[in-house]
Amino acid sequence: MLGTTFMLALRSILRHKLRSFLTTLGIIIGVAAVVTMVTLGKATTVAVQQQIAALGTNILQVRPGQGFGRGGGGPMPPNFDPADVTAIQQQISGVTAVAPQTQATATAIYEGANWSTTINGTTSAYFQVQPWDLTAGRLFTPAEEAAGKAVCILGATVEKNLFRGESPIGKRFRIGDVSCDVVGTLATRGQAGFGGDQDDVVIMPIKTVQRRFTGSTDIRVILVGVDQDYSTTQVQSALTGLLRDRRRIGDGREDNFNIFDTRQISDTLTGTTTLLTQIVAAVAGISLVVGGIGIMNIMLVSVTERTREIGIRLAIGAVAREVLMQFLVEAVVLSCLGGVVGLMLAQLAIAVATPLMQVPWTFDPQINAFAFFISGLIGVVFGYFPARRAAGLNPIDALRHE
Repeated sequence: MLGTTFMLALRSILRHKLRSFLTTLGIIIGVAAVVTMVTLGKATTVAVQQQIAALGTNILQVRPGQGFGRGGGGPMPPNFDPADVTAIQQQISGVTAVAPQTQATATAIYEGANWSTTINGTTSAYFQVQPWDLTAGRLFTPAEEAAGKAVCILGATVEKNLFRGESPIGKRFRIGDVSCDVVGTLATRGQAGFGGDQDDVVIMPIKTVQRRFTGSTDIRVILVGVDQDYSTTQVQSALTGLLRDRRRIGDGREDNFNIFDTRQISDTLTGTTTLLTQIVAAVAGISLVVGGIGIMNIMLVSVTERTREIGIRLAIGAVAREVLMQFLVEAVVLSCLGGVVGLMLAQLAIAVATPLMQVPWTFDPQINAFAFFISGLIGVVFGYFPARRAAGLNPIDALRHE
């Protein structure tokens, strides 16, 4: 019986193709929008987590000032110095490695090619604190770091634009006024979580950068690796106390430095993207309700148009339950067809959007199955009233209907 009812519903829908398509348009748009928004939101969350993971876990970033800038108004907070790095290494428990950093910008030149980039002065401990694989060559030797030799390790963007396919290992190029030997190249890391190309960098020993580029021993950032057996919160607290003492910050005064926990940053960004995804999905879901109202409207019109047909069915022995089932199945089939088309459109939109947004393509069967289930449920909810109205018709009145 259900099969016969389904075929009757399908025949009725195919009899009015354009009207059926327009009726399901709300469901199509709603399902496509919800699935696309939720999938892209999850893909964005995954991309953010991957970018934060590329920075490394269990890492504390220590910077002068408040926030990512140096704070607004008032005197500029002082940078750190090498003694701060030594104190952290010697006095804080649970620290695996400490990497000081200072930065400069310069133009690199090699055989007619030039590229403006960032110079990151640090030590080999930098590669212990956060994972970054070499694709060729080696890290700095202790002797090169101690002597401040002009050697460097290239990020993928600099390697690509300066050497254009040629192996840079062992080659010498000019960066600013310094001739530098390439000893290593780095694997690609992509875009940073806050924008910017992480691969557009030349990494040199910190003493080299301080002597040849910045002209001071100031340290702008200190990266602190935390042992897995220790809590980053615990180490962060000890670090704060040490730096307050070293920078002579009295009781009641605010820190003139800040410490970021990469795990906290990851949790915050993930929470934000998830919340935004839920809000956008909720807004997109409104179109599903509008689509349901459209189905109810067209089903009421259908009941009116087919009143005489309903009367004939009731007169020759059909029971009210069969009439109710016929119109209910028709509404559900209509809604489910809209859901299927909406899912197809969503996959097309996701395939187009993911490369543009530079996020990984994902297919979540749960999201698609849930969206299809909701489209069917809308057919049941909004199709029940017209179906009940059809089932409640008096056969004699229905046969008299013109």
